[in-house]
Amino acid sequence: MENIKVIEMGGTISGKGYDRLDLKDYKSGVFTGNDFSKEVPEIADMANVSFESFLSVSSTELTASHWIELRERVIQCLEEEEYDGIVITHGTNTLEETAYFLHLTIPSTKPIVFVGAQRPLTAISSDAHYNLLQAIRVAASDAATGKGVLVVLNDEISSAREVTKTNTYRLEAFQSGQFGYLGFIDPDKKVQFYREPTRQHTIQSEFATLDLKELANVEIIYSYAGTTGQLIEHVTNSAAYAGIVTAGTGAGLVSPSELTALKSAREKGLFIVRSSRVGNGRVVPIEPYREFDFIHGDNLLPQKARILLMVSLVKYKDTAALQHVFNSY
Repeated sequence: MENIKVIEMGGTISGKGYDRLDLKDYKSGVFTGNDFSKEVPEIADMANVSFESFLSVSSTELTASHWIELRERVIQCLEEEEYDGIVITHGTNTLEETAYFLHLTIPSTKPIVFVGAQRPLTAISSDAHYNLLQAIRVAASDAATGKGVLVVLNDEISSAREVTKTNTYRLEAFQSGQFGYLGFIDPDKKVQFYREPTRQHTIQSEFATLDLKELANVEIIYSYAGTTGQLIEHVTNSAAYAGIVTAGTGAGLVSPSELTALKSAREKGLFIVRSSRVGNGRVVPIEPYREFDFIHGDNLLPQKARILLMVSLVKYKDTAALQHVFNSY
């Protein structure tokens, strides 16, 4: 059997409620490997699994420093300790962000699978047990090799690049937009893939071999009717940021006041990435913005565009090179 490491990072999947009906006020990070092994003994039939508590915090507390620390531990597990695959239990609020960071920066084709739950382990009809079981099943599958970092919940396999949380409490919360899932795990216990990512990731990524110690600060600005641009001015004047991602309306548009503020921000050295709050579709160059030295974020969600810019700025400091990255990843 495959040797699988489960790295525990807290979240609902490890949560304990006040009673079996508590789906909202539970405490995360309570249950660990021994508890999971007792609750789901079937895990032992699928792989040689070892658990390791890495962090037991809400995923809303995670920072880029935590991502870098996790990356180092994952690389160590895959290369030095020679595990065949990694499962990372994670709070669902920012699971997609941590997963995408590793998708860009891990130099391995071995399966790396993120998993969470929408209901704590103690709840009636909790999804924690089966989600963990299925994540380990995928991590132990040869079919998952070379697919990049994966996210498994609700029997559905998604790419870290595209998946996002779309519901506060429903079990089918994680969706991959117009692209759909990479595959599924069905009752016959087969891991079935129907497509694979075509954009650069993991072993193909030029960022996977970089010595990452620190990432630049990048802010996301959400656009809406009547936006003043004052938040952009604040970010520009704070001297703490290297870039701004706009969650623009429609096809990545911003208000006139925002556009003026973004022009000033770019002139002062901040890199600007246009993305959209819509959730699907590409943000492309358009004539009204042609004179501005902005980066077009393709179809990345704002939170994913932020991560790609943060990672890219470790290596590149000009718009043309950064645009090439956004066209490739």
